[in-house]
Amino acid sequence: MTNHDTDSTAIPGAGTPLRTGTASSHGKTILIGEHAVVYGVPALVLPVLDVRVTATATPVEPDAGSRLESTVHTGPLDTAPAAVLPTVTAVTATLRHLGVPDQHLHVRVDSAVPTARGMGSSAAVAAAVTAAVADVFGRTLDPEEHHELVQECERVAHGRPSGLDARGVVADVPVWFEDGLVEPVPLGAAFTFVVADTGVPGHTREAVTAVRERHDRDPQAVDAVVAAIGDLARRARGTLVDGDAQALGATMDAAHELLSELDVSSTDLDRLVDAARRADALGAKLTGGGRGGCVLALVADGEHADRVAAALRDAGATETWTTTIGARA
Repeated sequence: MTNHDTDSTAIPGAGTPLRTGTASSHGKTILIGEHAVVYGVPALVLPVLDVRVTATATPVEPDAGSRLESTVHTGPLDTAPAAVLPTVTAVTATLRHLGVPDQHLHVRVDSAVPTARGMGSSAAVAAAVTAAVADVFGRTLDPEEHHELVQECERVAHGRPSGLDARGVVADVPVWFEDGLVEPVPLGAAFTFVVADTGVPGHTREAVTAVRERHDRDPQAVDAVVAAIGDLARRARGTLVDGDAQALGATMDAAHELLSELDVSSTDLDRLVDAARRADALGAKLTGGGRGGCVLALVADGEHADRVAAALRDAGATETWTTTIGARA
């Protein structure tokens, strides 16, 4: 997440000159651990650095009123529809946090993170908007106050957010979650991934409910799959530290099979996973809640990414994104 200073603008009655604030964030996916993390096993969240959100907050005169400009809603903040209530919360909560609840702003959001695809769209927008609003006043939010503000927005969007999205959309390396522990994972090499959209919205709530009902019927079987996913997450963390892309790809393939056992994959997801593997991806799996959404494929390099992305589009992906984490050549 980045922010920077722009030209100062004096607002009558504000006391001190304010400036246009700008900040950005990015998408995220789950590398290993979706669904299983609900049952207490570890998870690895992967930042998708090349799919970005940029927010700009410009002070305006009080009689102008606060406004939001986005693809979902453009108009007064106080008449914004429910669909952008998390974004409205990002503005109002940050102003309240800074002690200037009556300041009026024009907030513009430009987001390339798709919604309902498991890529953290609402968290990414909240992270960019909260930081941009703080930047208006020359403030850089410290990581924990920033996290808490994003979580406030996420509670509006999702009810009881785990915090995975809020951490992932501001990280530049994978993030490890286990028993309340949150820590970055150092990388032993650069890793390149292709994210492919099935074109079908993810059905996270439906999938989570189905896994829970299955657990109620047969806890021993589900617990065994969950434990195996946790083991894969621990193995994947080691491969990241070691810089071993081949081994990481193997854990991704194994994770997809286990998620399929939990019945959270779909025909569309399986088709894209198969296409990635036929294009010699080092590993491929669904990412996120499942039953729609996206597939994540690990590739050898940028040229290989182009081939895998083309194969995924030929297999029906509506959009693909390539992202590299770690040192770039």
